[in-house]
Amino acid sequence: MSAVVSPNFTVARPRQVERLVQGMATSDGAGVKLTRVLTHDLQRRLDPFLMLDAFGTDNADDYIAGFPDHPHRGFETVTYMLEGQMRHRDSAGHEGLLGSGGVQWMTAGRGVVHSELPEQQEGRMEGFQLWLNLAGRDKMCEPWYRDITSSEIPEARLPGATVRVIAGSSHGVDGAMQRETTEPLYLDIHLQPGTSFEQAIPSTHNAFLYVYRGDVRFDTGCKVPAGRMAILANTAGADGVRFEAGEEGARLILIAGKPLNEPIAQYGPFVMNTEGELLQAVRDFQAGRFA
Repeated sequence: MSAVVSPNFTVARPRQVERLVQGMATSDGAGVKLTRVLTHDLQRRLDPFLMLDAFGTDNADDYIAGFPDHPHRGFETVTYMLEGQMRHRDSAGHEGLLGSGGVQWMTAGRGVVHSELPEQQEGRMEGFQLWLNLAGRDKMCEPWYRDITSSEIPEARLPGATVRVIAGSSHGVDGAMQRETTEPLYLDIHLQPGTSFEQAIPSTHNAFLYVYRGDVRFDTGCKVPAGRMAILANTAGADGVRFEAGEEGARLILIAGKPLNEPIAQYGPFVMNTEGELLQAVRDFQAGRFA
């Protein structure tokens, strides 16, 4: 779903970069190598987002073991596959194949046990997993998920730019997903060399971008190279963001959301509001009460 659109919004007070963040190399699951970009210490600053992992390798040994059965409660996971194939199964009986360009949006709610295992023996696997918090009133909702194929992700095409609109909206194009409470914006932006891009972002939202190809530059001269996250300043009255691709062009994800402003209590794959709720989550998991 692609639409050629004309820019319908001009940013009057653009946000600038508050700081650059370099991700931390780590591994998860059964030894999958990845970079943790949004870490625990940034959860309050980037509320409602809890974590962002970036993964990308041509070496099958770095991903082949995947993520065997593991639990979640209290938040949503958004997995965006740039390249590769991953099979998803969960304890509620859901199953799907996440392929190149596709997204899996899972609401863990009151609890699921699921696995994510590569369905390839060689080749490149690259993408992102984002954790999006749920409001306290929604943490014990029924688990839910949706597999979104690449062809189901709407695209906005502007001069020198293609925007894949995973969530929220961009230049009049509504994304594949919408969420009322956290109002997430999730864009995958492809820019040709020297292209300037603007995006509306409500002043109430926390926002960041992560460059995975090339680089972008801001009006102040700040350069964001590949492999860096830029946290965007919460400037009073700011109405969006504006940046320009470098001489090699750029590819990046831009993410924003409305903060929940609630306590965050986390123990591994359980994210609740209180320590007591965390203890109950562990008891429920141990007793086999997840879906």
